[in-house]
Amino acid sequence: MHFLENSVDHVNKRGSIEVIAGSMFSGKTEELIRRLKRAKIAGLKVEIFKPAMENRYSDTLVVSHDERTITSTPVENASMIMLLAGDVEVVGIDEAQFFDDSVVEVCNELADRGTRVIVAGLDMDYSREPFGPMPAIMAIAEYVSKVHAICVECGNLANYSYRKAEERKVVLLGEQDTYKPLCRNCFNKISEGETDK
Repeated sequence: MHFLENSVDHVNKRGSIEVIAGSMFSGKTEELIRRLKRAKIAGLKVEIFKPAMENRYSDTLVVSHDERTITSTPVENASMIMLLAGDVEVVGIDEAQFFDDSVVEVCNELADRGTRVIVAGLDMDYSREPFGPMPAIMAIAEYVSKVHAICVECGNLANYSYRKAEERKVVLLGEQDTYKPLCRNCFNKISEGETDK
């Protein structure tokens, strides 16, 4: 009986990395919040972190586009997550694409010590290039969920975040006034129209 209890305890402490990736307006943060709230219902100690620069809706809340919220801790860099996670059983990281590459090692270290790590972020930037550390996190993750928005031009599944603004720096916080979700076909049509001008 004692051996069985130790075995069960060991199983319960198995760490893992889950990634929720996709374009803007695809429900990444909504799914992150759903998983974290379920972990709380299960009685697990949960903490969520987001980049301090991500303050479109709130300084301390993670907010989905459909206005679901969960309290978070804004951090300046990924190493702060290690300092603040302590004895947390489930760690959520939102907008992971805005962290530097050190977030990959943070995710690995947390999972290695038995923490369930759930990461949400954009897999591509506005020019359809892999975004920041997201590809590396997806590579080391046990589970990857790719979520899709709806193309606002044709209604098909969208996996690109088309930037309507002229600004060309990679990181540009914005909402529907700045970005719109497009499928591959509509993204190419609109982009070709821009180059024809």
